[in-house]
Amino acid sequence: QVQVVESGGGLVQPGGSLRVSCTASGSAFSFYTMGWYRQAPGKQRELVARIGSGHNTNYADSVKGRFTISRDNAKNTVYLQMNGLKPEDTAVYYCNCRTTLREYWGQGTQVTVSS
Repeated sequence: QVQVVESGGGLVQPGGSLRVSCTASGSAFSFYTMGWYRQAPGKQRELVARIGSGHNTNYADSVKGRFTISRDNAKNTVYLQMNGLKPEDTAVYYCNCRTTLREYWGQGTQVTVSS
């Protein structure tokens, strides 16, 4: 069983920056594929960014050039640095941890972009 916990959400003005973090338990963290998803009210959950065990990354087109995903295996933590935030980035952001057997989700953290 892997415990996944997000932190760092909040309210930010348009054009601002925010970093959310996610910690996953377990000694095999470096082998996990970690991802950030988001879900806005009335919309389906969508992939924002993902990082593999080899630090390979992929991003949704809507966030390319603005968001950066990274990981620190020594801290069992994955980060999502969000710059140039827009009101349409407002959503609950969920961390996803994918192991060889199954995937795990965090409880989500709210990100609100508003003036």
